[in-house]
Amino acid sequence: MGSEGATIDLITPTSPLLDLKGVGPKRAEAFDAAGLVTVTDLLFHLPVKYEDRRVESKIVSIESAGSYLLRGHLSQLRQVRIRRRGLTLIRGVLDDGSGTLPTLWFNRPYLLNQVEEGTEYLFYGTVRETKTGKELLNASCEVPERAQLSGRILPIYGSLGSLKAGLLRGLITQVFDRVGCEQIKDPIPQTLLDRNGLPNLSASFTNLHQPGPDSDVDSLNQRTTEWHHRLSYGEFLDLQLELSLLRDLEQYRSKTHSYSLQGDTHRRLFDFLPFELTRAQDRAFNEIQQDLLNAKPMLRLLQGDVGSGKTIIAALALVAAIENGLQAAMMAPTEILAEQHYRTFRRLLGDRYRIELISRSVQNPSRIRKDLASGDIQLLVGTHALIQKQIEFKELGVAVIDEQHRFGVKQRRMLLEKGTRPDLLVMTATPIPRSLALTVYGDLALSVIDELPPGRLPITTRVVSSDRRSEVYDRLRKLLESGAQAYVVVPLVQDSTNLQAESLASTIEMLEQRLEGFRIEAFHGGTEPTERDRIMKSFLDGEIHVLLATSVIEVGLDVANASVMVIENAERFGLAQLHQLRGRVGRGPRPSFCIALHGDLTSEAQQRLDVFSKTNDGFQIADADLAIRGPGDLMGTRQSGLPNFRIGDLLRDRDWLERARRDAWKMVEEGDIHSMPSGYLQKLRRRAKRHYDELGGG
Repeated sequence: MGSEGATIDLITPTSPLLDLKGVGPKRAEAFDAAGLVTVTDLLFHLPVKYEDRRVESKIVSIESAGSYLLRGHLSQLRQVRIRRRGLTLIRGVLDDGSGTLPTLWFNRPYLLNQVEEGTEYLFYGTVRETKTGKELLNASCEVPERAQLSGRILPIYGSLGSLKAGLLRGLITQVFDRVGCEQIKDPIPQTLLDRNGLPNLSASFTNLHQPGPDSDVDSLNQRTTEWHHRLSYGEFLDLQLELSLLRDLEQYRSKTHSYSLQGDTHRRLFDFLPFELTRAQDRAFNEIQQDLLNAKPMLRLLQGDVGSGKTIIAALALVAAIENGLQAAMMAPTEILAEQHYRTFRRLLGDRYRIELISRSVQNPSRIRKDLASGDIQLLVGTHALIQKQIEFKELGVAVIDEQHRFGVKQRRMLLEKGTRPDLLVMTATPIPRSLALTVYGDLALSVIDELPPGRLPITTRVVSSDRRSEVYDRLRKLLESGAQAYVVVPLVQDSTNLQAESLASTIEMLEQRLEGFRIEAFHGGTEPTERDRIMKSFLDGEIHVLLATSVIEVGLDVANASVMVIENAERFGLAQLHQLRGRVGRGPRPSFCIALHGDLTSEAQQRLDVFSKTNDGFQIADADLAIRGPGDLMGTRQSGLPNFRIGDLLRDRDWLERARRDAWKMVEEGDIHSMPSGYLQKLRRRAKRHYDELGGG
């Protein structure tokens, strides 16, 4: 192993960075802290941008500010004294024969000793406009015969803590001088690269760190070259192979139950439906049926926009289990949502099956536990109470989890342990970009309901400054007088000295004054269950005209006559949350309205509200949310286990993620994964097993 100052003629892609000239123990520690240990790790540290220094310009031809490569002589070079301590200015004049241009450098006093007046140099820097004319700022300065930074496309690297950009460029240049490109073996089989029209890893590193003279600088800076695609695809394939192996571990044993979905069972399965399925619903349920008929347990995510009819599809899956002599369960994150599902199933299924609800407020839970264990209860709907130790099923066939992102992976595993390898369907109405769903829920097959049932009226959305609050509530009064019901949502329960936002306490006083004569009631997450049930029933029956609440109502409420939603301090809600809240209206025959009142806006809040006002499409909202907030903020990196991609971008490179997922699943299913290098495959298997153990599976 080398040390600082040592010269090692030959190194390999797996050599430690300590073997590079100029890397001693301290720098090796700094690299290690940045996650870079080997030479190959260093090559994955790509340039943050590229500067096109190929073409020389003449001063006389410069018409606007920008970056230019110029050749000429310096004169009048001098240091300028300024009052601000610690800052040195060097000024001079560049003459290229076509004209002159003032030059300025910050904190480069050494130039006075290194640059000779009258000697020709190459300069690359930014020309800016000043009050007195154009000026060249902080230009690099090289003798043309020895130029290393000019006359080419120059990669610009970002610093890594104490490891500065210049050092990194020098080390990467050293790597290419001392490692033969042919030594960099690509873990992805050539057949897979050829299928996707991708170059190998060696060619990609070479062209990204040492771009050729004919390279397209715009594509390099946008990270859309074939070389970038290879690295993005490789990152995605790495993750998708791990997730496919995880899925393989979760399904490695066949389920002990089976289904018949033909004849009378098929008829009974569909005769409770109040309407025909949309094409998207039909496609999703066909995918679920194929899973149920498979010998391996179902692991599927059902994603659909607010109001797209996911609950009907869940009901079909649950009934399929019941009709085959099995039990079924549905777990929801809140009592409100669990109660809504319970009421929906009772309305749809009537007395055909015994359906029970279990939550913290349910009376006589011991009776439910007894009848569940005996098999008398065929469908159990509940909250986290479903996964209590005392809850035992006789034979659980299908488990459905709604709003999966509100549960941890441990809770998902605990529900599955209530049966012997039951089939699992996970649902969400929260807008999740497809690319994010394929990473966060990558071990699950994905079904999407991407259309709304016919006849559903669009919701008119308005984003309004809180200065117009009086106008909004005058309009609300007229709508209430016409027979509508409304929600008013606020971010706080009580007034806060730290936050300038509306609360339940202050808003109910205002509403009672402005909407005198109409019945207004309020609740929030801490409202007692019996009181909440009373309020909900009264609102459902039309006795309450305005329901004032916090965001606790964003899921679970389905009141057809509620056609108006007013959201106070909308800037304090996330984009997906705003969309979920809006989804509480537009469920009946009345034209529906959502008015988002806002206070002072940050630039990000302005972006969110602009998107919210322009589209009702949850999938468009999901992609916009990803672009605004980034994947880590959107899902919570720690909670979701989302990897920190070095090159791949979930928005820009979604097509490559789709390809990687397709290829990974096929490789695992057909056994082609064994064509991968053994060391690489062992690493993937270890990661998948560790993930599986964290899920509680092993």
